[in-house]
Amino acid sequence: MTLNNLFASLNTPTRGERFDTLLAHRNLVIERIVSSADIEPVDYVQEQDEWVLLLRGGAVMQVAVETVTLGEGDYRFLPAGTVHRVLRCEAGTLWLAIHLHPDAGAAEAATQA
Repeated sequence: MTLNNLFASLNTPTRGERFDTLLAHRNLVIERIVSSADIEPVDYVQEQDEWVLLLRGGAVMQVAVETVTLGEGDYRFLPAGTVHRVLRCEAGTLWLAIHLHPDAGAAEAATQA
């Protein structure tokens, strides 16, 4: 098994977000997300449940009709089908996202996309 570090190679993108899959196992996918300050708000409506933790930086999200301000250490559970979008981020905002897919095949397909 290889030892890795969540904080290695964080390289903040100039625009948008970068998604790095850290682990894909059965119906579980764990992603590291690095956000720029130049976010293009995109609505996400996912087939899987998601738990997201903001590790560094700050962000404002819209979850359904609620606007949520997140700081370091804040986390949120987003059940499958919940409309959400990132509205603003500090440059270099670091997230950890855990996706729970309904079945193992869906998780494998998501990491191939």
